Amino acid sequence: MRNVLAVLLSVVVVTLFSGFWSGKTNNEIKKEYRIESAKTLKILYKYAPEAKKLIHSAYGYATFSNVGINIIILSAEGGTGMAHNNRTGKNIYMKMGSAGVGFGLGVKDFRAIFLFENKKVFDNFVNNGWEANAQADAAAKVSDKGGAINAAVAVVPGIRLYKLTQNGLALQATIQGTKYWQDSDLNK
Repeated sequence: MRNVLAVLLSVVVVTLFSGFWSGKTNNEIKKEYRIESAKTLKILYKYAPEAKKLIHSAYGYATFSNVGINIIILSAEGGTGMAHNNRTGKNIYMKMGSAGVGFGLGVKDFRAIFLFENKKVFDNFVNNGWEANAQADAAAKVSDKGGAINAAVAVVPGIRLYKLTQNGLALQATIQGTKYWQDSDLNK
């Protein structure tokens, strides 16, 4: 029963933040994704200046804007993002959703930045994009007050991940499954 509720909560979060109801054209949405990606990288470079060199030398990268909700034993995240191939210059527009179980309470707005060392891991991420994880964190941030940044961690060989908390208050220890997938409407 808990798994069903976690999946339903995840679907609600992804739907709310997917932008399908905005009435904007695909080109307008793509432009917003590119602007948000640039903002996310700017924030990353502010807190981790060494990341700029890593981003530019990587085969590619992906940036995601996410909102996570944790209500006692259920957690869900939803968001949108963009993968960028540094070799070809091509952008691939994506979505993400996550559901999990574990102790926690809170809501947080955060950013995730993936670095891909080679074509194989980049292609695998944009075509299959699955990450399963366990996490424990505490974050408190409102505007420029407080905050949290997780240093880049190797998720799997060839992929590094930065997580930046933008706003919110959360205390959680969860086991989550996260799925990243291509936005079929935007990648036509």
